[in-house]
Amino acid sequence: MRTIIGCAALTLLTNFSASTAFAQSTEIRIWSWNIAASSLKTTAAEYMKQHPDVKIIVEDYGNAQVFDKTLAGCAAGGVGLPDIVTIQNGDAESFWSQFPDCFTDLKALGYTPEVQAKFPQFKRTELEVGDKAYAMPWDTGPVVMFYRRDLYEKAGVDPATIVTWDDFIAAGKKISEANPGVVMSQADLNGDDEFMRMIGNEQGCNYFSDDGSEITINQPACVSTLDTIKKLKDTGTISAAKWDEKIQSVVAGKVATQMYGGWYEGTLRTNAPDLAGKWGVYTMPSVTADGLHAANVGGSALGITSISANKEAAYAYLNYTLGTNEGQISMLKAYGLVPSLISALDDPYVHEKQPYWGDQAIWVDILSGLPRIRPSRGTAFYQDAKSAYRTVQVKYLEGGYPDAKTALDDAAKQISSATGLEIAH
Repeated sequence: MRTIIGCAALTLLTNFSASTAFAQSTEIRIWSWNIAASSLKTTAAEYMKQHPDVKIIVEDYGNAQVFDKTLAGCAAGGVGLPDIVTIQNGDAESFWSQFPDCFTDLKALGYTPEVQAKFPQFKRTELEVGDKAYAMPWDTGPVVMFYRRDLYEKAGVDPATIVTWDDFIAAGKKISEANPGVVMSQADLNGDDEFMRMIGNEQGCNYFSDDGSEITINQPACVSTLDTIKKLKDTGTISAAKWDEKIQSVVAGKVATQMYGGWYEGTLRTNAPDLAGKWGVYTMPSVTADGLHAANVGGSALGITSISANKEAAYAYLNYTLGTNEGQISMLKAYGLVPSLISALDDPYVHEKQPYWGDQAIWVDILSGLPRIRPSRGTAFYQDAKSAYRTVQVKYLEGGYPDAKTALDDAAKQISSATGLEIAH
């Protein structure tokens, strides 16, 4: 009897008709954060209009809090976990490796190879283990430069001429001179590895090898990346700032450029509505003119916990939100979350000029880099690697190592000690 009910449920999920109804009123709880949580509330409201027998509750926590609470819940055998959890791609393998039974294999709920093929491989790499798929891709983070048009224009700087990081440094000097009190850009140099991940991904640098078996943070591409970060800091092109401090600088007009994934569009637009028309985007620089000029940072997925009593209903909502153009474009419009769903990239909205961005069709520009992005794995040891690198980065930027290679050799040794993995040669 259970088999018959399961097949019927899956058939209903495949049809995705507005008349789909479950036998009893079903409550689905979701953990997320920031604009990701706000986006889910948007699609939840739309979904509940079509499915009045389903109640979706989105609980908004901080990014780190969701990670910690999920890790603790998995360690406790699922106790206290919701039905759906938001997971950053870079953290995903931490869960699968330690707690392979904490999340449901979505293939058992209708996530067929045909559905999987709707998403790019680089987004699925960290979400699938063997023949199991523990989460469905959500947003991507193609890196671009978000810039203040008026501050650039006052300095006579055309962003189209910024091709290399040396160009960016030269432009920053002009912009700061023409706009007293304005810094060219900001980075969390003390608490995060964001610039290493962005510039490094473009350069082909990663903490670990593609198969996750060796440590590669001290390879030439990473050395070049760290050299670039130090040059940006030493020239005053970037200043140290945490997430909230960056937002404050944006609102106060004290920063000319922020480098982030496309999802930062929603952060800027919602936090600085009074600056409509003054912002634009352009392609990220590279170490050399012939570089890829494309990288990915951030991006999340949604997984269904094994403890959920409403897996079929949770999957139906998840597939509506992430597996349909309607759901994905709704989140793009409201909060700037860049779809992973390939078909959504051809939606007419993507090609529209955006008033906030000075009538620039920014989504065409942001998404143009997607085909050039190199895959990058966080592996099960990302948090260990990040912790070691952050300590080394702070010490190196303060002059604690003679050069970037020595600094990254030290980071590699620390990561090896923490993980037991060998350092690549």
